[in-house]
Amino acid sequence: MTVSDATLTTDGFSQLERGRILLIACGALAREILDLKAANGWAHLDLTCLPANLHLYPEKIASAVEAAVHKHRSDYDRIFIVYADCGTGGLLEAKCAELGVEMVAGPHCYSFFEGNAAFAAREEMTAFYLTDFLVRQFEAFVWKPLGLDRHPDLRDMYFGNYEKLVYQAQTDDPALDEKAKDCAGRLGLAYERRFTGYGDLTPALSRL
Repeated sequence: MTVSDATLTTDGFSQLERGRILLIACGALAREILDLKAANGWAHLDLTCLPANLHLYPEKIASAVEAAVHKHRSDYDRIFIVYADCGTGGLLEAKCAELGVEMVAGPHCYSFFEGNAAFAAREEMTAFYLTDFLVRQFEAFVWKPLGLDRHPDLRDMYFGNYEKLVYQAQTDDPALDEKAKDCAGRLGLAYERRFTGYGDLTPALSRL
């Protein structure tokens, strides 16, 4: 599936007449949102995803969300933004308030996957986090963007103050678990797996 700009479950009927809701989401959350839609029968929710690599350029997220809202607003009764702050420094929250749309609460997906309250209580300052998506896309979203494929000596500069890699598992997948362990080894970090499921994402979408 191409997640760059693919609206799902469209047909020839007026979306406004049917009271449909559009989710504008980070592409890194596409699989999880589709799983939740299928498991809960949320046929009234449509999904369009922005490129997951916007996380490498968080200063661009708010403007990308704004463009997507303007593009789709006339077709939907309601729009919900499936992003947390994600490194925007409050810019995304301010933009959503300006646009009159809601968004997922929390500083980032690591927090809402674990549950914002539980994540905040841990105060883990020396943990590096991976989700299912980031384990699958470790090369494209961690290893190569940081230049570790070309300059492995940069590992200590980037990760010298980290002590462990925490894999926040959304699913029980032994293959992903093994890959996450390998990621920890490549970064020289201790390994911990936590099954978080979908965390606060489930109630956030349930309220819609």
